[in-house]
Amino acid sequence: MSFDPNFLDRLRDQVSIAEVVGRRVRLIRKGREHSGLCPFHNEKTPSFTVSEDKGFFHCFGCGAHGDVIGFVMKTEGLSFPEAVEKLAGEANLPLPKRDPREAETRQRRTDLHEALEEACRWFEEQLQAPGGAEARAYLQGRGLSAATLRDFRLGFAPDQRGALRKALNARGVDDGRLLEAGLVKRPEGAGPDVPLRDYFFNRVIFPIPDRRGRIIAFGGRTLSPDAKPKYVNSPDSPLFHKGRVLYNMARARQAAHDGNALIVAEGYMDVIALAQAGFSGAVAPLGTAITEEQIAELWRMAPEPVVCLDGDAAGQRAAQRAVERALPALRPGCSLGFATLPAGEDPDSLIASQGAAAMARVLAAAQPLAEVLWTGRLAAGRSDTPERRAALRQELMAAVERIQDPGVRQEYRQEMLRRFDEAFGFKRRSGRELGREPGRGRGAGRWDQPEVRPAPPRQAPSLLRRRPEQVLLALAVAHPDAALERIEELAAAPLQAPDHRRLREALVDWLAEAGDLDSSALQCHLRGQGFSGLLDGLSGPQIYLHESLARPEAPPRDVRKRIGYWILRVRENSGGRPSLAPGLDETAATGQGGEAQGAGTATERAMAEESTAQQRVIERFDTSEVAD
Repeated sequence: MSFDPNFLDRLRDQVSIAEVVGRRVRLIRKGREHSGLCPFHNEKTPSFTVSEDKGFFHCFGCGAHGDVIGFVMKTEGLSFPEAVEKLAGEANLPLPKRDPREAETRQRRTDLHEALEEACRWFEEQLQAPGGAEARAYLQGRGLSAATLRDFRLGFAPDQRGALRKALNARGVDDGRLLEAGLVKRPEGAGPDVPLRDYFFNRVIFPIPDRRGRIIAFGGRTLSPDAKPKYVNSPDSPLFHKGRVLYNMARARQAAHDGNALIVAEGYMDVIALAQAGFSGAVAPLGTAITEEQIAELWRMAPEPVVCLDGDAAGQRAAQRAVERALPALRPGCSLGFATLPAGEDPDSLIASQGAAAMARVLAAAQPLAEVLWTGRLAAGRSDTPERRAALRQELMAAVERIQDPGVRQEYRQEMLRRFDEAFGFKRRSGRELGREPGRGRGAGRWDQPEVRPAPPRQAPSLLRRRPEQVLLALAVAHPDAALERIEELAAAPLQAPDHRRLREALVDWLAEAGDLDSSALQCHLRGQGFSGLLDGLSGPQIYLHESLARPEAPPRDVRKRIGYWILRVRENSGGRPSLAPGLDETAATGQGGEAQGAGTATERAMAEESTAQQRVIERFDTSEVAD
């Protein structure tokens, strides 16, 4: 039985040769390849290698060589059709039905490739023709060099209905092939006698190659400000399925093999700008959220590609969608990283304004998938009651259970429970029970109550004075809209720590100028100003234990009140000695009165001062002396 070459290519792409070989050979990963003892001859020193990128195995000792199908044939004694059927079954890939017209089908696909290649050449010609002046000016205005235009084969579809059809008809491409390739379309509701229309017109054209570099589709960006949509892609065809293909796949595949980072950007221009700046391993999905098939394609190129997203709320939602798509398919060594761009920037604009070094810093700060999963779930709702914490834990465990690989699932279960412990102060009964399969073993999955402490740990007076400043800044960063309403008080608060004053200055400047009061955008801006380390200290249990409303999901009305409260706390702690707020006498503010005067260490006196002052400020706050 003969198989369609395209089916065999898809089978080889969907089946991991390292996984198949790893069932019979103990493989050790070495860089981009795996090595082990050859299964086809006796040896003591490994000379057998497996390349996932190239899709073959090779033994330098006995010369055995082949792809995943050949390995199954050799090790299991199967014929070629039997090996194909076995692997297709494992990949849940339906076998194509025998078609006596297979040769005709292959020829048809070849004809479509030729039609699309001819169209690509014609689009390139139009870009360089006099009618392409506006398109050239647009691309030059985006900073693209002539060499980049050639490398990516960018083109132009003129604003002349039927121009492509007429030109390709003259070059021997009939209407049937143009229609099947997605180069022309029939007007909606029109009969067969109505002339076909070009699919693209008055658009910059981005050719879309397959993994072998053959043109299979096009994307087009309109030059008219009123045209909708801004970008369009070719319709699905026998050669092109939008959810399976990544833009720039062939170039990025080679770049990743050469050791460059594999970067997932949002669109064509981002990919091209990244490549021009030296980041040659950039790809992009085609106008949709990244799919499971595209994630599998990424992992065939590199084990941990980096998804580069905008720093706004939409970018964070896109990150969570990518996490959801990737979770079931996670396997040892294969995951995703997530790099967040500064607010208002995409790779194209960031490189244009700040250069390749700024982009490199963003990529270097990429977070692992586990971190994005945790922070996304934590930010999705409040966790200030036992019921809400239980719901959070339940959601985390439900997400973990979607991971199919048992080893990775176990690691994620341990990681999420560890993070939960650290965030909320819980303590597991036994470290060995952490991450056991639900219901396995006595006491598995049981929790102790938070550890009971008879008194809070004693801290130095300087730390006690620093904490109110941290909490105040945490509230302002998490809720910039509420902070803006108290911006004058915030700007005048007597912060003692120099790093806090610098952060406050940057924060107030942003509040005064920003049009979009979004916490994510603010944090991206501040991190870009060099405050990443300080911001990391303004979130987490050390802050939330003092002020639960420092979480982003807290109600704005309550947050405004609490900002006022913490401004008073900062004032009372300024200078190491409380500056009295109206209505507080010195005895009450310092906690020195009666028998306690002069007694105890400096630390004890500072703790007493903070406790008494906090209670008096709360009393004033509750009686509305701090205006809402």
